[in-house]
Amino acid sequence: MKKSNFIEGSFIYTLGIILCKFIGLIYVIPFYALITNYGATLYSFAYSIYAVFLSLSTSGIPIAISKLVSEYNSLEYYNTKEKVYKLGFKLITIIGVVFFVIMFLSAPIIANFILGNNIESGIKVEDVTLVIRVISTALLIVPALSVTKGYLQGHKIMGPPSVSNILEQIIRVLVIIVGCYISLKIMHTPEKTAIVISVFAATIGALFAYLYLFIKIKHNKNVFNKDASLKDEERYTTKYLIKQMVLYSLPFIVIDLLKSSYNLVDTLTIVRTLTDLGYSSDIANLTFSVIATWGNKLSMIIISISMGICASLIPALAGYYIKNDKKNVNKNVNQAIQLLLFITVPMTIGIWFLSQPIWVIFYSYDYLSIEIFKVFIFQAITFSLFSVLLNITQTTNNTKTTIITLFISFIGNALLNIPMMHLCHIWKIGYQGASVSTLITQIIPSIYLLYFIHKKLEVDYKDTFTNIVKIVVASLIMLLCLKLLSIVYPINATTRFKGLIQTGVYAIIGSVIYFGIMFKNGMFKSLLGDKFKKKVSH
Repeated sequence: MKKSNFIEGSFIYTLGIILCKFIGLIYVIPFYALITNYGATLYSFAYSIYAVFLSLSTSGIPIAISKLVSEYNSLEYYNTKEKVYKLGFKLITIIGVVFFVIMFLSAPIIANFILGNNIESGIKVEDVTLVIRVISTALLIVPALSVTKGYLQGHKIMGPPSVSNILEQIIRVLVIIVGCYISLKIMHTPEKTAIVISVFAATIGALFAYLYLFIKIKHNKNVFNKDASLKDEERYTTKYLIKQMVLYSLPFIVIDLLKSSYNLVDTLTIVRTLTDLGYSSDIANLTFSVIATWGNKLSMIIISISMGICASLIPALAGYYIKNDKKNVNKNVNQAIQLLLFITVPMTIGIWFLSQPIWVIFYSYDYLSIEIFKVFIFQAITFSLFSVLLNITQTTNNTKTTIITLFISFIGNALLNIPMMHLCHIWKIGYQGASVSTLITQIIPSIYLLYFIHKKLEVDYKDTFTNIVKIVVASLIMLLCLKLLSIVYPINATTRFKGLIQTGVYAIIGSVIYFGIMFKNGMFKSLLGDKFKKKVSH
């Protein structure tokens, strides 16, 4: 098992996540063709609720394990870091079982609350209850899987966790597509049966991924079980480590819970508010499906970049911070922000510009869905930046600031969601209100966190600011060139084949323009340093 530095680790883990998201996106084409809007909405409800419970049961401890393992490994306290993993594994397994029981038993209450008075949509409470209960079984496995990934990431080993992510996604997608096809086309069962199979696929995929990591660690014990003297480690008792783990993990649990709560706010407000405003139940359900599931699947290709950066950033930053290495803390923070924006800004602008053919490729032409997606996609930048900044402040033990900032952002979103839908309704676009609310409540806190990191960690953004200007200018030049091209070759795809051709042509031309400009202005060298210069010279 090979260890990676921050930039290498970010690329490895990010590529793995992007591949996972791409697989998760491709399967949508046959899946969406097999099910109706009823099934799509049912699927969205199940995953929205599951995301909240998953955050409660997994978000804190795996990241805490990654951070603690990195710290104790840096101090060469090998026995202690192994003890941390074993304790974390036991603790998270218990938590997973507890939240499985809670989610399973509370499913009818949740289903009733989601649907409210939206009876005319035809969605049955018992169907929503069933899919929520089925997907809750994933909580029995996913926590153990996530803490094992955190253990490996704490050693700066990014390869196996990336492979496990890909394996999990492949198995999940195979179960969904094959299961749905057999259920609907061969056995001719009710659609809810196909959706039950689809959500249960999360449990099966997680089981295969965990078994892979378990075998991988077992066959590489020499990498982790190094000889060490217990003399300096005796003070790290079980009680002390559990206390430390809880203190480290609780803020991350709150952070991820509040992040997921953005989706929960949408789940509880979009359908109800839009129907109250006079929109049909079809438009209300479609808006929710685009924001919660189908548009989100497209944006996650971009957001996965921040996930990869955070996975590599946390152990690297924790190691430097505990040693009070301000130079490398400053370097890592700036690299993380620059690397994030270097990829997310042009990708978001490109997907926005090609929203029609991209949507047609994956789902089929639908004017309203595309219009909703055009606003929603910009959350990919704001959410990614917000996530990275939150992880920086939390990893450097600024827990209070992290939680307060995120809590204010969440409260702001909860308070703004309904009013923004009412405001947008003045222009007959009430379905854009939820996306606008989220954008506002992520941009403002991100600006504050940038200021806080600058003051508290003495991070200098001078080079980052210069590189951001380069990124924005290159992205705008790319957009202008694509706009000019669209005069000659209009973007008007309404069929999947035409959408593939148009997306391919514009994506290749846009990528060549953007990366060509960034190569010429020295951005690659600035990000990757001397290693990039040596590789290019060879």
